[in-house]
Amino acid sequence: MANAKYGPHERNVIDLWFARSGRPTPLVVFIHGGGFRGGDKSGVSAGLLKGCLDSGISVAAINYRLSQHAPFPAPMLDSGRAIQFMRSRAKEWNIDPTRVGATGGSAGAGISLWLGFHEDLADPKGDDPVARQSTRLTCMAVNGAQSSYDPRVIKEWIGGRAHEHPALQPFYGLKDDELDSPRAYKLYEAASPINYLSADDPPVYMFYSEPKGPLPDDAQPGQGIHHVKFGEALKERMDPLKIECIVRHRDDAGGRTNVDREMVEFFQKHLQQKPKSPQG
Repeated sequence: MANAKYGPHERNVIDLWFARSGRPTPLVVFIHGGGFRGGDKSGVSAGLLKGCLDSGISVAAINYRLSQHAPFPAPMLDSGRAIQFMRSRAKEWNIDPTRVGATGGSAGAGISLWLGFHEDLADPKGDDPVARQSTRLTCMAVNGAQSSYDPRVIKEWIGGRAHEHPALQPFYGLKDDELDSPRAYKLYEAASPINYLSADDPPVYMFYSEPKGPLPDDAQPGQGIHHVKFGEALKERMDPLKIECIVRHRDDAGGRTNVDREMVEFFQKHLQQKPKSPQG
């Protein structure tokens, strides 16, 4: 199914691939990257798509409003709305609304983590039947994820000039003289997935390919924005909560890591079985 509309904006569209099954299938939602300024749903990996479908897991790929259309929290809210929309069509589309995972790279990875950790955006008593659906996720498998979008935190964790990535200011819709204001600090904190982490949150697989180690002295603005330290910092928070958090790097296994296969295996593990406490 191509370009199913989930909202009023021209980018509020979904592509879906349905796994063949006589029973409702789990769903993996692909959220594209592109610095919140570009990219689209066509970026879903063919290997991930085939692996999921062969495993009996349906797949959706979504578009969302970009920074030039609307700043934060629009990308997160659009993605949550897309998940709510698909849950509202669960019976029609043979989807199990209690088994929904998310995946994506870079910005899409950050959105996936944000939705996975954020409190449910559902409005159970509202008039809109779509908005009454849950935005919670069963698991997330992501690539190059930023666990924080707070420039102050990025500077501390990554160093160099990673915190000066040119996508951040338009993502927040801030002017030059607002970057160090109380309003900006609230936005930075609200956009950072790690700030919402709690003991009842879902498991995560994270893969990184940027070089390990400190950034060079001549690092360019934004260099390091996909550093593995983002994953390591999140794992440090998740391990004490006893939530599974797998952090992988391209140098693991001698650089022979098959990311699509590992993600499919992660989704198989967490989506193939009915959860004890259904979500959604």
